[in-house]
Amino acid sequence: MALYLVRHGRPILDKAVPASAWILDPEHEYLVEELAAQAPWPDDAVWYTSPEPKAARTAFLLAKREVPQVEDLREHDRGGSGWVPDFAGAVRGALTSPHAVARPGWEPIVRTRTRVVAAARKILAEHPGRDVVLVGHGTAWTLLAAELTGTEPDLERWGSLAMPDVIAVDAVTSPASTTADHHAY
Repeated sequence: MALYLVRHGRPILDKAVPASAWILDPEHEYLVEELAAQAPWPDDAVWYTSPEPKAARTAFLLAKREVPQVEDLREHDRGGSGWVPDFAGAVRGALTSPHAVARPGWEPIVRTRTRVVAAARKILAEHPGRDVVLVGHGTAWTLLAAELTGTEPDLERWGSLAMPDVIAVDAVTSPASTTADHHAY
């Protein structure tokens, strides 16, 4: 059994709306189609997605059908705090100080981790022995992969995730023996 954590495709960046409302950029949907052609997951995998538009559209393109949305798979809540000039630095700060509020309006990263891990564990428990594909977000998946592998969040991997991208986590039932591989597509 494996868990495939797919980061959404490239969105249209719109400084006037929160990132949680961004849509997938139609000009870059071909990258999602390329990932679909190289899919590392089996055809009978179980699918779920974050409700954010960029993730839901990525899931639709990959699965070639509507995919059930799970609210708690959404990205780190950044509270509509507006455009963050040093976004990477702010997220790195949040990841290294998980109990702190990295910026006004942001949820502490520990809350994101708790929410996403609980949602993923519930999905995995509902589908024992099945391969599962979750479509969502880089920060959320970095936190989930760390939890499932019993490691600290991998800041280098987070910084190198493409849009779209996949983190494959094997043997997710036993954190002590779990491994995660990052596949750039």
